[in-house]
Amino acid sequence: MGCLFAARLARSGARVYLIDHRPERMRRLEQSGITVETNEGEIRDNAQMRAEIPAGLDLILVLTKAYSTASLRFPPAAPILTLQNGLGNAEILASIAGSDRILAGTTTEASTLIAEGRVRHTAHGTTLAGSWTTCPAGEAVHLLDKAGFHARVTESPGQAIWEKVAVNAGINPITALLNIPNGRILDLIEARELMRGLVTEAAETAGTEGYRFEHSLPEDAERVCLATASNISSMLQDIRAGRQTEIEAISGEILRRAMQAGLSVPRTSTIYQLIRGLEQR
Repeated sequence: MGCLFAARLARSGARVYLIDHRPERMRRLEQSGITVETNEGEIRDNAQMRAEIPAGLDLILVLTKAYSTASLRFPPAAPILTLQNGLGNAEILASIAGSDRILAGTTTEASTLIAEGRVRHTAHGTTLAGSWTTCPAGEAVHLLDKAGFHARVTESPGQAIWEKVAVNAGINPITALLNIPNGRILDLIEARELMRGLVTEAAETAGTEGYRFEHSLPEDAERVCLATASNISSMLQDIRAGRQTEIEAISGEILRRAMQAGLSVPRTSTIYQLIRGLEQR
């Protein structure tokens, strides 16, 4: 996702830096650049790589895996927008940089890593961004909109995050366990029922924090499966590559918050344990 956003922002005329904590990969990407495959052709960008975030930026966009959030460090002043998966990222960033700099939101853009520095943009989506406390979101949304993303301001970023987490909690672990693309869930009766149950547990957990949903999140998850039928979820990509997944920030965080509220979420508990088992093989 970082490659996707960086390439499209750079094509729109923005000066973009990619931050990489791995010096060897940073040097390789400086030479090879970033390539995004789209239905309209390739987007190429000769990436400006840095090991640390430079000062004087208009916006810092955080798209790292959720388990890396706590290790991030930032220069002063610039607004920080998290579009990461999972729960808790905005709170962690606020504790590091101050809540008055934090913008939070979600994106349903979908991309698949093909090779180092090369990704395929598999589905267009909507990007929402809003103030976590007092930081204005308008300029960040304008930059994303100019880059061709369907971006808009949300007055309730917490609600938007919960809606996406609930859908991810239903889709991602099942695709990772069964080694299937998103759309295949709809063809398997038991998998589809499990997905709906997982999403329902997530929505019930969100309800303990005061969030209410005017539409059916299980039906939203089914629509996402249909719209991204051929997409390989980020969690399945991680399992296939032998990498750590974001299960802690998704199912694990739902489980912890449900336990704190005295709510039973048996499907979430089981799926969390199964994915943790896959990670430890």
